[in-house]
Amino acid sequence: MQKYDSIVIGTGQSGPSLARRLVGAGQSVAVVERGFFGGTCVNTGCTPTKTLVASAYAAHLARRAAEFGVTIAGPVTVDMKAIKARKEYVLGLSRNGVERSLKALKGCTVYEGHGRFTSPNSVEVGDQILEADRIFINVGGRALVPPIAGLDQVEYLTNSTMLELDHLPPHLVILGGSYIGLEFSQIYRRFGSEVTVIELAPRLIAREDEDVSLTVADILRGEGIDVRVDTEVVDVARHGNGIAVDVVHDGAHSQIIGTHLLLAIGRRPNTDDLGLDRAGIAVDDRGFIKVDDELRTSASGVWAMGDCNGRGAFTHTSYNDFEIIAANILDQGNRRVSDRIAAYALYTDPPLGRVGATEAEVRRSGKPALIATLTMENVGRAFEKGETLGFMKILVDKESRKFLGASFLGLSGDELVHSVLDLMYAGAPCSVLQKAVHIHPTVSEFIPVLIGNLKELH
Repeated sequence: MQKYDSIVIGTGQSGPSLARRLVGAGQSVAVVERGFFGGTCVNTGCTPTKTLVASAYAAHLARRAAEFGVTIAGPVTVDMKAIKARKEYVLGLSRNGVERSLKALKGCTVYEGHGRFTSPNSVEVGDQILEADRIFINVGGRALVPPIAGLDQVEYLTNSTMLELDHLPPHLVILGGSYIGLEFSQIYRRFGSEVTVIELAPRLIAREDEDVSLTVADILRGEGIDVRVDTEVVDVARHGNGIAVDVVHDGAHSQIIGTHLLLAIGRRPNTDDLGLDRAGIAVDDRGFIKVDDELRTSASGVWAMGDCNGRGAFTHTSYNDFEIIAANILDQGNRRVSDRIAAYALYTDPPLGRVGATEAEVRRSGKPALIATLTMENVGRAFEKGETLGFMKILVDKESRKFLGASFLGLSGDELVHSVLDLMYAGAPCSVLQKAVHIHPTVSEFIPVLIGNLKELH
């Protein structure tokens, strides 16, 4: 048995950072990793997909070259092997960087293998037993495979295996019209695939406001993506070298024939083979580890960070989990998950930046509020760049004049959202931002304009 001060299981966004802080505080730390270092973000999430988004944008812009007075001889084509190689190079730098840094960290011992609890303060890795007073779980999640008839008889792709393709799918059928599915839909349409998106809900990205959902659908359809909403998948089957997907819409049955099938309908935590029951660690009905506001599990001395705790499904929330735990354990802080303001982005082109409450949520609250919207075609910077799709929307509390939420669907929306997010954390009224003098020409210079156009939300 090897005794340590702390054990970190998993090397996603929060695990390595916490290991470094613990070692810096003089602790002996064991890090356990069963697969690739860096977790979902580095290997199958943000890093590789945003690299593909960049390649797809380059192809898209090249096809639009004539709009900017630029002539390209011949049709624009993509080299999928070169695109994959670039993706592997980018993610490899991050993955290898995480692995090297942990293995070179004095005071940290890395164990490569699958870790399972044998008690609340011990973990088995291969034929070794590691023991510590504090254990931190950072095991991430994976794609959810739905119980669809025939799915076990066909080949299908997930967000992970999709990244291994080095050829162009002639017709990609995507089950799921949410964030992961929509990003892949636009990526592969711009690479040259025919793409069909099937969503069970009445509209895409159903957690967003209706105007956002409908605009995103229009943008994707404008690029030739076949978007099917309010559509149920009944079963799937082999069809020659491809796949037949039987669907029902408005009571009518039809069939979609594709060459490749991507599942993008949700995520599940990697908690089903950790021996959590032997440690007395409670999970919910979906397998997510139950944690309190300081990320402590039901077992004393055990914390859960990142996607596996169900308190956030993003790299930035995982990193914030690390910050909360490190502050509370090492800095005598009092940081909590409930202090976090919801913020995220959808990386279609144009992107969607979201913060705080949606318009629908504000309406349901009954709270007196103000609202302002502005279409991107009225933003000079967007017009100059020829990227005028989308709109901006902000919501403000009528009495305090503090921001309640914002949706920025358009050029630089994923960066623009931070102007509002920062003021929300500061607890400052929107007048602070309205009086700010922003640089011209930028997209953000229109936020003060938006604030000046606030009207009552009826």
